Amino acid sequence: MTARELFSPPEFTELPCPVYLRIDDFATDSHCALHSHPWGQLSYSASGVMELNVQGQHYWSPPQYAVWMPPYVEHDATIRQAVAYHSAYIATNLCVDLPDKTCALTLSPLLKAILADFAARRVSIPQTEADQRLALVLLDQIRLAPCTANYLPSSDDAALTALLSALQREPGCNRTLVEWAQQLNLTERTLARRCQRELGMSFGEWRQRLRFLAAVSRLEAGERVQNVALDLGYSTASAFISMFQRQAGTTPDQYRRQRPF
Repeated sequence: MTARELFSPPEFTELPCPVYLRIDDFATDSHCALHSHPWGQLSYSASGVMELNVQGQHYWSPPQYAVWMPPYVEHDATIRQAVAYHSAYIATNLCVDLPDKTCALTLSPLLKAILADFAARRVSIPQTEADQRLALVLLDQIRLAPCTANYLPSSDDAALTALLSALQREPGCNRTLVEWAQQLNLTERTLARRCQRELGMSFGEWRQRLRFLAAVSRLEAGERVQNVALDLGYSTASAFISMFQRQAGTTPDQYRRQRPF
């Protein structure tokens, strides 16, 4: 494989149906060039992480969230880990009551299940009456999905890319900003400024969001809170629970009880 494998948006200029499902597997180090299209797009990675650059804003889309983009919004995509892509394109006339700006959406278990079902059966165009009804439920679930502030922004800055990739591989790493700056041959102040400028947040806030997302995946898998806390770099479960509550507005146990996994 070349250093960067290219993948393309759909070749059609009009959607073949009102709700079109894109089901793909993208390899590590893949890229899709800047483009736009006259339909809305729910970009969802069922596994792996896709980085999206949307009108200058970087979104890092893990399996817990999807990124919604209205029609005609320019965007490109980068894959640094292999991605299972289960996404949806929505006809322009159906986007009138969907968000009019790009945003990260929290996916309900039902919405994830519908996308997974279409993907498992390799259904891109819902043709049967049952699948067409399922596509309408999917559309309703997108309308109901709340926007979230917990998405992870990314950056094209070389130093930050190295830092963020290392943290993604080991979210429990407690190396300080000073230590990272030394490794990257930068001053602490310079690295802090780059984080704020490129990510729109501090290094500490970005790492906290990463840990929150990692925690959600593991809680959904049924792991004990104590184990998750220690593996994510927290010295006590109470410190982890406090972080989780700030991010989610609920404790890990309450969050787990509220979601029918």
